Amino acid sequence: MSAHSAVEQRWKVRPEGSNWGEFGPDDQHGRMNLITAERRRRAAEEVRDGLAFCLSLPLDRPGGNVLNANRHPPCFHPVMRGRHVYFNLALECTDPRLTDVGSDEAVVLYDQYSTHWDSFAHKGSLFDADADGTEERVFYNGYRIVNPETGQGTQGTLGATAVSIAAMAETSVQGRGVLVDLRHHLGDARVEVGYEQLRRIMESDGVEVKEGDILLLHTGLGQLIVDANGAPGPELRTACAVLDGRDTRLLQWITESGLAAIAADNLAVERSSGLGVDPALHRGAGLPLHEHCLFKLGIHLGELWYLTEFAAWMRAHGRSRCLLTAPPLRLPGAAGAPATPVATV
Repeated sequence: MSAHSAVEQRWKVRPEGSNWGEFGPDDQHGRMNLITAERRRRAAEEVRDGLAFCLSLPLDRPGGNVLNANRHPPCFHPVMRGRHVYFNLALECTDPRLTDVGSDEAVVLYDQYSTHWDSFAHKGSLFDADADGTEERVFYNGYRIVNPETGQGTQGTLGATAVSIAAMAETSVQGRGVLVDLRHHLGDARVEVGYEQLRRIMESDGVEVKEGDILLLHTGLGQLIVDANGAPGPELRTACAVLDGRDTRLLQWITESGLAAIAADNLAVERSSGLGVDPALHRGAGLPLHEHCLFKLGIHLGELWYLTEFAAWMRAHGRSRCLLTAPPLRLPGAAGAPATPVATV
């Protein structure tokens, strides 16, 4: 089968403004393709001091489920070794000759509870990709989530057979990170940041985003989560800056900039639909920036990172660029996964 016929087999019409097929008919990596070996080498040139910053919250944070009622903190379960719970277990109980003490555990983990990446399987759209007059549930590059046993896409099907987070992990997610410090300019108030405001802030700080860069947005919510010490209040739902996903000029800038991914220390990067659907919305995406990035352009979104200490150091040293290493867990089928991003400067 030719590449051209493979594209046609998956979709006949692609969404307006999308890049489906431009990285190949079977592409699952989207804009991560722009992080080439040469761009990775140039990113490494940003390392001057040899300092590394952990950009992840502890994975039991935020704490509770104030920010998202459907997600819960990690829950630990025992692993058994015979009739013994295998945690702080003196192995002499199984063989008196042994002096080892061993521990193991199982964890139920909500993949997008804390610091994480969204895969392209996280947000699709109802779209008539085969031009038959009926909208289907479609994801980036025309992929669909199907039951591998039946080949049918049904509501409730668990596990993405394509465009899962494992595809992102395969790229290693290492490139140049570029920091925009929204908190420095806007404080902790809820501000919906559109293109013009973002442009002014970037110009003020001398920040430039180039093709293949990973955009890092410091809003301060990550620090408020840390300060809440596992007991966040409802006020965090309306704190700190978010991108205005309904600003079409902002979406166009994301398209034109060539950025490879966006990560923020807030929930959802843009204003979350959990705070109420825009009353002006007749029919369309509840999270338009998610649709634009994950569904149309193949741009991964990172949420609930921790950027405050890193941002303070960068501002003190007049810098905005770093080597960013941030692969998610290589978990086939998952729509998202935790990450422990590292910024090296």
